[in-house]
Amino acid sequence: MVHFLHPGLSPRNLVPPDAQKDAVGCCVVQEEASPYSLVNICLHAMIENLEKLCSERPDGTLGFPEHWSFPQEVADRFLAVMTSQGKLTDKTASIFQGNQMKLKLVNIQKAKISAAAFLKAFCHHKLIELDATAVHTDLPVPDIISGLCSNGWIQQNLQCLLLDSASIPPDSRPLFFGQLTGLRILSVFSMCFHNEDLASVSQLPRLESLDISNTLVTNISALLNCKDQLKSLTMHYLKCLTMTRPQFLAVIRELRCLIHLDISDHRHLRSDLAFHLLQQKDILPNIVSLDISGSTCITDQAVELFIQQRPAMQFVGLLATDAGYSDFLTTKKGLRVAGGANISQISEALSRYRNRSCFVKEALCRLFTETFSVQITMPAILKLVAIGMRNHPLDLPVQFTASACALNLTRQGLARGMPVRLLSEVTCLLFKALKNFPHYQQLSPEQTAQLEEELVMAVKELLAIIKQKTAENLDDVTLLFTLKALWNLTDESPAACKHFIENQGLAIFIQVLENNIAEVREFSSRLVTEDMMRHISSLLHSKEMEVSYFAAASRYCQMLVEEGGWQLLCDIREHGEVDPLVQQGAASILSDFRMHFLNYQSPALC
Repeated sequence: MVHFLHPGLSPRNLVPPDAQKDAVGCCVVQEEASPYSLVNICLHAMIENLEKLCSERPDGTLGFPEHWSFPQEVADRFLAVMTSQGKLTDKTASIFQGNQMKLKLVNIQKAKISAAAFLKAFCHHKLIELDATAVHTDLPVPDIISGLCSNGWIQQNLQCLLLDSASIPPDSRPLFFGQLTGLRILSVFSMCFHNEDLASVSQLPRLESLDISNTLVTNISALLNCKDQLKSLTMHYLKCLTMTRPQFLAVIRELRCLIHLDISDHRHLRSDLAFHLLQQKDILPNIVSLDISGSTCITDQAVELFIQQRPAMQFVGLLATDAGYSDFLTTKKGLRVAGGANISQISEALSRYRNRSCFVKEALCRLFTETFSVQITMPAILKLVAIGMRNHPLDLPVQFTASACALNLTRQGLARGMPVRLLSEVTCLLFKALKNFPHYQQLSPEQTAQLEEELVMAVKELLAIIKQKTAENLDDVTLLFTLKALWNLTDESPAACKHFIENQGLAIFIQVLENNIAEVREFSSRLVTEDMMRHISSLLHSKEMEVSYFAAASRYCQMLVEEGGWQLLCDIREHGEVDPLVQQGAASILSDFRMHFLNYQSPALC
């Protein structure tokens, strides 16, 4: 339609990635370019018009017509869409009362509902899964557990309970998980969860998967109570752990049924537990997945030896460590690595750690470097960037780094290979970031002070690269981006300029200029030709901002003045037989740069 309304525009032909080389990217293009399912369109329409479709009860809550009913799968999806759109409230949750809806998989992430509304709307259903991640404080964990335990069927059959970042009032100790005897999966990530709570949970007869990341647990010895059944244990950033290294390893050694273990850490905690775990030969015999991202002292050699002793391993997390760069870890088939060595490892990290802001930021930093001069379309990577932005809207480092990655992945012609719906989502997320951080520019003084040491080293290293390239007379992409990096570092940064001067930056740049043909005076006159003027004029109207900007560079105009080129521009502007575009370009140069050279002593500018 756009093409027919605007015939001057070429149609947008989307060329999907080669499925042989980029299967994931091909799937993303097909998914994003396909229309939404009819079920989703209907659900969104119903939620948008919910108050028109429902009647209002005397207490102000909503209810569907009595003769309406929903299949269980549709009811579950209807609730999930309501939750994702922020439409689940005490007023709307009431539509799930009674038997019109039959729920099994309840998702109330980040919903703002009260304990009374939760009890009435959901606790009479035959639930097998409840996701209450980051639910509002109006619904604290004790009330969630109490509501679930009010239903005998749920006590015996609820299999999965996710309570990440849910709140617990200070006076509600301990938590009574023991009544939920059917639980197989429990996650209490970033919850106020103590040793006594772990002792209660470890008694659950069917527990197979447990996540106690970022909790207040100091001792994991209680896990020995479920050593014969526990298959997955996640302990990311267990910051309060007080056990000695031998005590910790002794417990892990007894958990012989584990197929997944996550002891990843924040880099700044500097835990060496993973390093010592890798040295053990008689530990984790059935392990398939090991995550030690963020740990210290990790080497490729130690990781390789551990994996070779356990050939069934399929995943290892190595982001924010010194490992992951060997040929073994970058090329081994059947082994997925979350790390920073290449695009494959970075995409794995973005996918695995989408809910952990510390690792999302780390992966995005690596991605920015890898995609700085990318020339191929990578829709799957852009979608992962979008997921990171959507999951952490109030995390400034994530939003800032993700926006830079989005620019790398869509600059110039790369955006044409991206599905429009994906580009639309990224654009909306960028606007949301601008709204959430309206006053942010670059770094505050405190952050700049923290970076002072890194800034000195960066300037030194960049100048050393330029000096080497100049001495070798090499004009390559490394030199180009090194010059750009120094430009960005010193722009409006007195500290960086100071380090630049103190490290002989001026002398090095004089050498660069001496090797630049535009700065060699005996050659400059050969550049001032009518053909060159025509070309420069056409470049002034380029759609690429950098091209038009540099075409109008003030140094070139100064050279024109010195060599009589300014008069040539005047002649081009005045001659009627010259191409109008060239005349316009000449006039633009004369008008736009006259004010820049008012102090330059030349009658041509007076």
